Amino acid sequence: MTVPGRRSSTFIRLLRSGFTDPSAAARLLDAEALAAVRADPVLLDALGATADPDLALLGLVRLAEAQPSGELPGLLDTLVSAKPLRDRLLGVLGASEALGDHLARYPRDWLTLVTYEAADLHPGLPEFERGLADAHDPVALRVAYRRCLLSIAARDVCGTIDVAETAAELADLATATLRAALRIASAAAPEDAAQCRLAVIAMGKCGGNELNYVSDVDVIFVGEAVNGTDEGKGIQAATRLASHLMRICSETTVEGTIWPVDANLRPEGRNGPLVRTLASHIAYYQRWAKTWEFQALLKARAVAGDPDLGGQYIDAITPLVWQAAERENFVPDVQKMRRRVVDNIPAAQVDRELKLGPGGLRDVEFAVQLLQLVHGRSDATLHSGTTLDALHALAAGGYVGRADAAQLHDAYRFLRAMEHRIQLYRLRRTHLVPEDESDLRRLGRSMGLRTEPVAELNKAWRRHASVVRRLHEKLFYRPLLDAVAQLTPGETRLSPRAAGQRLEALGYADPAAALRHLEALASGVTRKAAIQRTLLPVLLGWFADSADPDAGLLGFRKVSDALGKTPWYLRLLRDEGAAAENLARVLSAGRLAPDLLMRAPEAVALLGDPEGLQPRTHEALEQEVMAAVGRAETAEAGVAAARGVRRRELFRTTAADIIGSYGTEDNPAEEDHGALVDRVGGALSDLTAATVAGALRAAVQSHYGDTLPTRFAVIGVGRFGGHELGYGSDADVLFVHEPREGVDEQEAAKAAQNVIAEMRRLLQLPTADPPLLIDADLRPEGRSGPLVRTLSSYAAYYRRWSLTWESQALLRAEPVAGDADLGSRFIELIDPLRYPMEGLGEDAVREIRRLKARMESERLPRGADPTLHTKLGRGGLSDVEWTVQLIQMQHAWVEPGLRTTRTRQALAAAHAAGLIPTDEAQILDEAWVLATRVRNAVMLVRGRAGDTFPSEARELAAVGRYLGYAEGTVGEMLDDYRRITRRARAVVDELFYGA
Repeated sequence: MTVPGRRSSTFIRLLRSGFTDPSAAARLLDAEALAAVRADPVLLDALGATADPDLALLGLVRLAEAQPSGELPGLLDTLVSAKPLRDRLLGVLGASEALGDHLARYPRDWLTLVTYEAADLHPGLPEFERGLADAHDPVALRVAYRRCLLSIAARDVCGTIDVAETAAELADLATATLRAALRIASAAAPEDAAQCRLAVIAMGKCGGNELNYVSDVDVIFVGEAVNGTDEGKGIQAATRLASHLMRICSETTVEGTIWPVDANLRPEGRNGPLVRTLASHIAYYQRWAKTWEFQALLKARAVAGDPDLGGQYIDAITPLVWQAAERENFVPDVQKMRRRVVDNIPAAQVDRELKLGPGGLRDVEFAVQLLQLVHGRSDATLHSGTTLDALHALAAGGYVGRADAAQLHDAYRFLRAMEHRIQLYRLRRTHLVPEDESDLRRLGRSMGLRTEPVAELNKAWRRHASVVRRLHEKLFYRPLLDAVAQLTPGETRLSPRAAGQRLEALGYADPAAALRHLEALASGVTRKAAIQRTLLPVLLGWFADSADPDAGLLGFRKVSDALGKTPWYLRLLRDEGAAAENLARVLSAGRLAPDLLMRAPEAVALLGDPEGLQPRTHEALEQEVMAAVGRAETAEAGVAAARGVRRRELFRTTAADIIGSYGTEDNPAEEDHGALVDRVGGALSDLTAATVAGALRAAVQSHYGDTLPTRFAVIGVGRFGGHELGYGSDADVLFVHEPREGVDEQEAAKAAQNVIAEMRRLLQLPTADPPLLIDADLRPEGRSGPLVRTLSSYAAYYRRWSLTWESQALLRAEPVAGDADLGSRFIELIDPLRYPMEGLGEDAVREIRRLKARMESERLPRGADPTLHTKLGRGGLSDVEWTVQLIQMQHAWVEPGLRTTRTRQALAAAHAAGLIPTDEAQILDEAWVLATRVRNAVMLVRGRAGDTFPSEARELAAVGRYLGYAEGTVGEMLDDYRRITRRARAVVDELFYGA
């Protein structure tokens, strides 16, 4: 279609001016209301300078068409002749659809933008109070409020005021509005007003003089009865006034609402009385308040009502706020608060969340408030409720680096400006960055990004969010290094006392020792110290995120001392993104993994290899161990090499388990806990089998050369045979031999016994490597029986004397080392015993149940809590395993899937065969996996085996972190364990005992 010449020229000019729909804009310019100015080039240029020229033009036409008779010329004349008015009016119309609607409904309100006096440029609370003075009902208050809001928005979009000044003006307007609402409520109930004194305390962003365009206004109410009035009646009157004030601001009328007034920060929250006396507030804060409540009180400010009562409240709570860091539970409370809760944000919105998302506004605000609480007890210059002012004071006092504070200052201002402009568009409470292209374009242009507004906005936003994401490193930890190493010349440093206070607040139990470690690592002018100064601020944050930061830092110092002269070590941590975080997680998760690492610090290289944490196959392990034994000159040297391989692989397994359970910044924690357990059990069992095979080879070589006089096999039983070994498990085995042709049976038996004794000796020699204990107590006749038997002796015993429990123990028998053919023939021998034809008879079932009941009553350690004992307790490992094994012995003769040594596989096969309903199978599996993880966690944390939860608080917290529980939720962990195992026991009672 050919466009006529005049229109073509207009179309192109509109396009160049930033209109996205030039055709619609041309039609709007042709509107009769704009006839007097449509040809004025100044108007088109001014529209093109707005955030959304299309929206600005539409709003202007609506405003012009709504002008009362005879007033349109005045608007248009002022529009083209007065640049300040033009910029303000069109700037608002191009940035806010909601304020455009307001001007269309109240077309004379544009006049509030005309004046350009000094007071108008920077109005304060008195000016806003005058602007609301004529409002005597909720509807009039809303109209007057929007008129005042219009003037703030105009100054904001034109750049007359910056983001901090905008937030302060919005807080002043909110203060004036609360006063007006209280005035209206008091006028409606003069008898209530006469009986009480009521003070309104602003909290949150309003209290901090940093309010958004649309935000809940958080308040606390303090009331007192006037002289001569009963206190109860006085508080009731104050409560009615406070409730009416909240409704005046919050309720929706024909003019909409102003904003919700939220009083949930009061003592006891929603469950507490809306209004309390001053004495009641003080008593609550002295006895019952939590740390987060004192953090909230940082921003408390008396804004309305009785000024004396409000002042008394502020005077009373201020000392309590600055003593909060000395409270007994301050550190765990802070650690809980530091783990920002984003679980309630829908996954699709996390990346668009300006406030609560990673690198969002809440991160900055929380960090600043925490540092205020820690250091403000001894430095009154930090007593500010405004985030940016407090950040400036922290930098001036040396509590954070000036350059870091400046970066965070810029990032916070940018994010707040984005938040303001997003909310201004429709005056809706939101913190989500829009997804629509046109919305992003308007937002970018409103932020002064005009060339490629969407791309430039996204780039700037991501850059600033990245700065905020690293703020804990910048704000909390880098100043600690300054305190010991003077990183930045001329900076004011943290005093040792302030550094200790900060470390204590971040979870370090021994701040003095932590500072000594930091000084040892980071002091000096060497290249090593320089790299450490780069790494430590990040590592300290990861250590603080664990249950034992002190252990993490101490372990890092030990590893660094051991490897400090190795050129690859620090380079690995600096250049391989995952290595440093993986090391921090491993060092601070408990004793076992660091102990393994310290015995061979070079294993830290595994943490930087993407494949380094994957378990190695049984074949690869056995090949390496056998090669090491073959090269050794003595049996002792050969087994020492095998145990060295075992130590390295134990570290690989523990590190992978810890990192998979904790998660990292780039990879969340493994959600399939069953897969984690299977991976650990399989890796440990393969490793133990390879080590036993190596010890067997060494023992044979040292005494008999290449050939033992008897064929010899090691059969794994219990958790070893079931591929379910834990970190603290012994290797349960049976030994079987078969004399070679022509060898006397006694000579063969003696040779077999010699080999066993030598294997045990070699595997338990005192070295730096953890010993491997071999337990043969599950053999026929137990400890009273011979340590090793021939295959024919086993056959004779099982044929004549075997008890039901011995057949049950054989369910998890599997060859693990030695003569493969002999091992296979042993399995052929025992299969009819463990998978009896036609299943078990009633007598055998009764015997198994009797043994289980006896074990429950006799073997549980004295004083142990049966609801928390992972092995023998209610719904624990023994309950699940005996239930599954009973099903195997009853049905494996017809169900091949049940012929497995692995508990979870057998349970899944029983479910697949219809022997266990889905819900009950899931309940048993969940309980078994949880109990196994608890046992593994105890060993990882304490460095020694245990079947129940630790009693020491820090160890218990570390077990909780491994299991995925946040700091301070160990009670929830124990409750969950009891609930899950209680459900499992109910299934066991039904399936095993037939209850």
